[in-house]
Amino acid sequence: MIETISSSHFTKTAMDGEPFGPPLIGALLRMPWEAVQRHMLERLHERGFDDFDAAYLNVFQYPGPQGARPSDLAARLRISKQALNYLLGELERLDYLERQPDPDDLRSKRVALTPRGTAAISVIREAVGEIETTWAQQLGPKRFAQLRKLLLELNQPR
Repeated sequence: MIETISSSHFTKTAMDGEPFGPPLIGALLRMPWEAVQRHMLERLHERGFDDFDAAYLNVFQYPGPQGARPSDLAARLRISKQALNYLLGELERLDYLERQPDPDDLRSKRVALTPRGTAAISVIREAVGEIETTWAQQLGPKRFAQLRKLLLELNQPR
């Protein structure tokens, strides 16, 4: 049997099933975000929102859907209008929100949270607060404040 030798380290590691190298910034940001999502869902399910699915978190992400037109919300979330309308239909069926006529344009709709949707957002914010407290203890308050400041800076429009 002839062993194939590749001159590319990139190809060799991919074939070995090993990572391509240390995690890049995208992965370093994604991994904590996934931990936050897991914690939000755990808290929601513990508090009786056991029908709340991970996909719904996208619709509820900051600043939330309240008052948004579905087309604007789809653009902000970078998903198709069809995908968003499916999620909105599910959330409406589960009584988290409703689509109401837009007072400025009766051909359009606006998203309105129901009391159940507002309660879910309160649980989500509480869960994120718990994660922030844990991370502040882990990193120390000064370093956590620095992390928060840097993330805010990266999220400013350029």
